[in-house]
Amino acid sequence: MNRTTRSVAPTEAGARLLERLGPALGEVEAALDVMNGFRDRPAGTLRLNVPVSAARLVLPAIVPAFLAAYPEIRLEVLAEDSFVDVLAAGCDAGIRYDERLEQDMIAVPIGPRHQRFATVASPAYLHRHGRPRHPNDLLHHACIGGRFASGATLPWEFERDGEFVRINPAGPLIVRVGGATDLAVDAAIAGVGILTLFEDWLKPHLDTGTVEPVLESWWQRFSGPYLYYPGRRYLPAPLRAFVDFIGPKR
Repeated sequence: MNRTTRSVAPTEAGARLLERLGPALGEVEAALDVMNGFRDRPAGTLRLNVPVSAARLVLPAIVPAFLAAYPEIRLEVLAEDSFVDVLAAGCDAGIRYDERLEQDMIAVPIGPRHQRFATVASPAYLHRHGRPRHPNDLLHHACIGGRFASGATLPWEFERDGEFVRINPAGPLIVRVGGATDLAVDAAIAGVGILTLFEDWLKPHLDTGTVEPVLESWWQRFSGPYLYYPGRRYLPAPLRAFVDFIGPKR
């Protein structure tokens, strides 16, 4: 190992050794986990890598009941919006949307099966600048944009009666997708500009009237998220319990 006062990392030889031992250690871990099947209830740690939107909009309806049903399981959730290799990140499974799933993973529906992006603005902003009538009108408005960790900006997509529109909004504020989303919401409420975000995230503010719907007939509907994990022969007992828990209820 190479050690400094701030970090510990394997040497080149250590990395090569770990690479060779990895599959064998994985088999040992799986074999030991089989013993979990002989327990009255599964135990251990389940590590999930999820987008911030799932941590906010999907997991709160699942986690409390799951932990109550399996008190010997400890759940660790890593919330980030960059696409990562869940195994390399030390996680057992992840949550992502279908366009970002790896092809060799098993995917299980989790949470709402359909969602929408909502476009909103504060009443004060709409009073000052007018209400867009078509998505292309947004090109002449102040929009609050989002940027992924990769540096790519988040386009806004709209659809109505077979017409599909994609725009790259411009405006005075761009936030990191996920981590700074609440700042974007607060800025929209304060009248900084127009925002597009998950409808469920914005629903409390729509209900109170602090923001109003914009171009609602154009809001795009898309399929909900999936729990995904490697197709191992033996799943770790905590992951198997979670997969069974979120599956169709009889």
